[in-house]
Amino acid sequence: MTGFRDAAGALAAIEREDPRLCAFIDVWREEALARLPAADLLPLAGLPFAVKGPTGIRSYAARRLIAAGGVPVGSTSVPGPGTYWKTWGLGAHGRTLNPWRPDRTPGGSSAGSAVAVAADLVELATGSDGAGSVRIPAAWCGVFGLKTTNGLLPSPDRSGLASAGVLTRTAARAQTYLRCVLDDYVPATAELPLPAVHSPGLGFADVDPEVAAVVRGAVGRLVAAGVVRLTDRGCELLDPGAAWQAVRNGEVPPHLGELRRENDRRLDAFFAGTPLLLTPVTPNRPHGHDGPGELFSTALTCVFNLSGHPAASVPAGFTPDGCPVGLQLVARRGADAELLAMACAVEGALGPVRP
Repeated sequence: MTGFRDAAGALAAIEREDPRLCAFIDVWREEALARLPAADLLPLAGLPFAVKGPTGIRSYAARRLIAAGGVPVGSTSVPGPGTYWKTWGLGAHGRTLNPWRPDRTPGGSSAGSAVAVAADLVELATGSDGAGSVRIPAAWCGVFGLKTTNGLLPSPDRSGLASAGVLTRTAARAQTYLRCVLDDYVPATAELPLPAVHSPGLGFADVDPEVAAVVRGAVGRLVAAGVVRLTDRGCELLDPGAAWQAVRNGEVPPHLGELRRENDRRLDAFFAGTPLLLTPVTPNRPHGHDGPGELFSTALTCVFNLSGHPAASVPAGFTPDGCPVGLQLVARRGADAELLAMACAVEGALGPVRP
């Protein structure tokens, strides 16, 4: 597969592939083509992109991308009604399929955005991440996903948990996103080797051994390539699940408020001495379309929605049964540009990840 650099090519690919993948809720063919003449004169020069869900076109990020010459070609699938779990999508043609394993979900809630990027229907798609909704589908579809620092960009989420994000094929393309949506964005550089800690389960998560093995192998390749230098520190946190749910519900009992503050204290101490934390994105591989059962796919992601740190998913490899696995990179609050620079270095060392 190869990427499409113009809206007409993206629209043709969507028309051809989306009846099978079901990544889109709606496609804006006429509107996209009408935008092209003016967009061609702007910095993004008509770069086709997709927006998350039926309201994504109204998001701050989408407006900024359009102002820079991006061309929105459609809205992508999000979870449909009738289930509490959000790691799936429902497009105009049916349930959204994982491009690597059609019998598995692509993750969510930015489900269609991840699939559209993974299948090369668009080069960039917006997302939002309240518990892992960008990072999980990025991991399970084998693409790059960024959750920005909480509060860095406007968000309609009153709980403060959700942050704007983007899904792209590479971290370098995500830099295009930040350049457009941040007025004061300055690209950063990564000084190698990066001091880092690999925490397989953050002290509380039970990780699928095959997922853990893929991430461990990726970290080993980064060390061998001289991209990271593992320190002898650790990073163990308290299970954030109940605290996340309480914040989402708007009523936080004292013991859960203290749990959140304790995790914040531990993370502040960690990032005071180490710039990069490495974990699996999810403790499990993509589940079937009937749901995750008792598994909490957000176990390793929602903690950074509570704390506000920027976090990214980089493709790490595949389990023996062909399921993509993501490596989560986490940096200090506000270090979004630095995180992208580190992600670019990580991607360069890991190379194209294919089964």
